[in-house]
Amino acid sequence: MTKMTVITERCKGCGLCTAVCPKQIVVLQKEKRNKKGYFYAECTDQDACISCAMCATMCPDCAIKIEK
Repeated sequence: MTKMTVITERCKGCGLCTAVCPKQIVVLQKEKRNKKGYFYAECTDQDACISCAMCATMCPDCAIKIEK
């Protein structure tokens, strides 16, 4: 099973990962913030993730890991 993990403290909520996800399952949080005050990205459906790693590739802060 694939797992998309966001290192929340690195994420600055730029939204680039949300724009490139072909399954549209990466979204920005609207309730929780990291210690720096940013709403961070999260995967809404791990089972739907196809491990394309587009989100991780787009992330300028290397805040996303794709694990198999």
